Amino acid sequence: MKIIVCIKQVPDSTEVRLDPETNTLIREGVPSIVNPFDLYAVEEALRIKERCGGMVTALTMGPPQAESALRDVVAMGVDEAALLSDRAFAGSDTLATSYALAQAVRTLGGADLIICGKQAIDGDTAQVGPGVAEQLGIPFVAFVGKVAQVGDGTMVVHRLMEDGHDVVELQLPALITVVKEINEPRLPSLRGKMKAKSIQIRRLNAQDVGGDPGRYGLKGSPTQVWRTFTPEPRGAGEVFSGEPEEAAAALVARLRESKVL
Repeated sequence: MKIIVCIKQVPDSTEVRLDPETNTLIREGVPSIVNPFDLYAVEEALRIKERCGGMVTALTMGPPQAESALRDVVAMGVDEAALLSDRAFAGSDTLATSYALAQAVRTLGGADLIICGKQAIDGDTAQVGPGVAEQLGIPFVAFVGKVAQVGDGTMVVHRLMEDGHDVVELQLPALITVVKEINEPRLPSLRGKMKAKSIQIRRLNAQDVGGDPGRYGLKGSPTQVWRTFTPEPRGAGEVFSGEPEEAAAALVARLRESKVL
């Protein structure tokens, strides 16, 4: 089975800062990590490989330094890695990113299964995984909490829901996005670390993956960040004490005074 895992290098969430002039993340001097949700995707890909055989390829889109994220997951056991990097991709929103990644998947020869983390911690949109599936025209299931079965041309997964889970069977090739409840990511092995140092990362640019140049980067992004700001601090809250009926009545009276009700 050929599995592609899409990962992303993101700023450490405790160090995120925004440039008020460009409305973009300030990455200089900020530690970068593999998006935590993507580690669960990598782990599940490796577990499926151990059960069914095959190969796992990690794919990311980003600047040249994103290569370090690929080496991190190679140390976990990923077989091959590819970096999609080009100035033409700068400013991509989720639609343009999905299109570029789908083109890269095609360039890599496709896959029986594509696995993504449910979302990236720097954007929290949860749109890129389903977007890639849509661009490729393959079925997908989001928020997978368990891969119950992988058979000949099909797989059965449990989709996490608020009140339980759905059992879904889908045809391969397909794409799934996984939640953290699905597994516990393994630590890199010594052999994996040695491989990560020496592995040749495949580099792809816009010309390599082809497609419509007008769908890359800012040109292909119908959404853009117009403004970012730090919310003004709120005043101290007010606590209504007493019996529930009294507290509720006092709250309603205050809301009416404020013309909220």
